[in-house]
Amino acid sequence: MPVTPAKESQTVVGISDDMLQVQVSIIVPVFNEAQLIQPFLARLRERASGAEIIVVDGASTDGTAQLAAGFCDRVVATRERSRATQMNAGARVASGDIFWFLHADADVPPECLDEIGRIMRDPTVSGGYFRIRLPPPVVYRLTDGLAHYAGLLLRMRCGDHGIFCRRTAFIHAGGFPDVPLMEDVKFFRRLRRHGRVAHSKKRIRASPRRYEAVGPVRLTLAYGFIATLYLFGVPPFALSRIYQHACCVPDEQTTSPGTRSELI
Repeated sequence: MPVTPAKESQTVVGISDDMLQVQVSIIVPVFNEAQLIQPFLARLRERASGAEIIVVDGASTDGTAQLAAGFCDRVVATRERSRATQMNAGARVASGDIFWFLHADADVPPECLDEIGRIMRDPTVSGGYFRIRLPPPVVYRLTDGLAHYAGLLLRMRCGDHGIFCRRTAFIHAGGFPDVPLMEDVKFFRRLRRHGRVAHSKKRIRASPRRYEAVGPVRLTLAYGFIATLYLFGVPPFALSRIYQHACCVPDEQTTSPGTRSELI
């Protein structure tokens, strides 16, 4: 993967002159997000004004790519709905020293770029992630807390945590593996082989829309079941079939499988 120079308009971020300053490229894989893409990008630009923002559209049919244009630095189109394919495509055109992978329904915290700069100051760190904040009711908060500590114990993190990493670590890890599910978990584990992966105490506010569509108890149990099967070596193809039946609403089950692994 060739290293390209940063654009002249891109701002260098860091929390002080004596700390490491980095250029951040934010890569957002999307599929049929017409309703939220512009508000999301406007909010992201406000809170991460120094970053390059790349939207990678996975063959949306609702005009998401057209709506994103003008609200980000670049829109990249892929022929298939696959988060692994989309995120790798975004990384290939990104100009930053740090890649930050975000979901389109994430609400990032204020001063998020300074926080990434603080974490990446340590040369032994290959990447990091944020904690998640789910809104009320209590069942969402319990899921949030249990998932965080289970993730620490099992050394697993998924894409809704806003995983970020050095460009060099991304290359050495081989990018996201081309699997139908758990591509972010596999990448996270690869990333740990190339340095320490730190977590921020700052929170990304995650959307409860999937919990609301599927049901909080059903989805929490399904996520835990899939994560357990993954740890016991069940292949991603089989996990994807379980995910489609247990974690998706009917209209998603009729489309090509996407990689919506948001387990831990």
